[in-house]
Amino acid sequence: MSAPIVQGWCPGAHRPMMSGDGLVVRVRPRLARLDATQAMGLCDLAERFGNGTIDLTNRANLQLRGVAEADHQSLLTELTALNLLDAEPGIEVRRNILVSPLYQAGDMTARLTQELIDRLAELPALPAKFGFAIDTGPERLLAGDSADIRLEIGPEGMILRADGAETGRLIQDSEAIDHLIALAAWFSQTYSPERRRMARVVSNLPPEWQGSTPGPVGSPLQPGPCDQGTLYGAAFGQLPARALKELIAHSGAQALRVTPWRLVLLEGGAAISAPAFVTDGTDPLMTTDACPGAPFCSQAQVETRDIARALAARVPGNLHVSGCSKGCARMGPADVTLIGNAGRFDLVNRGRAGDEPCQTGLTVETLMNMDFT
Repeated sequence: MSAPIVQGWCPGAHRPMMSGDGLVVRVRPRLARLDATQAMGLCDLAERFGNGTIDLTNRANLQLRGVAEADHQSLLTELTALNLLDAEPGIEVRRNILVSPLYQAGDMTARLTQELIDRLAELPALPAKFGFAIDTGPERLLAGDSADIRLEIGPEGMILRADGAETGRLIQDSEAIDHLIALAAWFSQTYSPERRRMARVVSNLPPEWQGSTPGPVGSPLQPGPCDQGTLYGAAFGQLPARALKELIAHSGAQALRVTPWRLVLLEGGAAISAPAFVTDGTDPLMTTDACPGAPFCSQAQVETRDIARALAARVPGNLHVSGCSKGCARMGPADVTLIGNAGRFDLVNRGRAGDEPCQTGLTVETLMNMDFT
């Protein structure tokens, strides 16, 4: 099997990525939020220009797939009309910001995120996937998600923490973004083409950026009501556009908030019947990852999501079905990982898609008769 091509960058709106079914166009919601008009408008664009679904990524972004190259400029015009597009492409690629989704309007998380958005132009040149996490609620919810610089709350107050460091720098919220930009500047002078993420250079971190312990990690969010509205799960991160638009309208939601956990929060929305979405936190689809697979991705060696649905309830723990050894749907290990290889599957137990398999050349029929317990 030939090695998959690692692009080294993520698609955006201005700079989409070609896939097996057309362009992938990524929308980065500001403050992890689209108001109801924007969200329903994006649903319309997914049906008009894409394949009728919206992908929710593990970086809490939204993607339209299957966009024809000839339609790209028209789609950008529509995204601009919805205020979902940065006029300057250079700002768009810097806006890699994860936001803890349970913030209240105007609170510290909202204020810090907005200030960072307003000051993105002050950041130094950084690698394409370099990102930030604003995780300043009472418990850390983003500790396991990809970010290079983190704002968190610890026992002593707010800390700025370099990813990979056990402790961070105690700061005042009024100077938080100043220090964040300064830490980004340190990284920009330190990284190399081989070490493009903070965790790869953190061993060289000066002591002034360390010393204060972050606070506790909160329990993972689950589908169901919460103080801000109702959470709904998206199997494989897929949001059927028409069903999502109807859910927003019928629930009375004022906005859609996105998360990196295949959950969306309908802000102010009631908990109503939603057969197209996951509403039970024990549903095995919430612990199953699968990329789009063939023919939707040109690098995928197999179809993925049908077999993932068929096996989800039979695999204890986490299941990851990957179309190739790149493992886009899940960067971390899973209890069972299946990797497409020339129309069949390789099996990795308690590992990642790129790890050495313990079995190879498995057919769908073989998998359906295997005991994974």
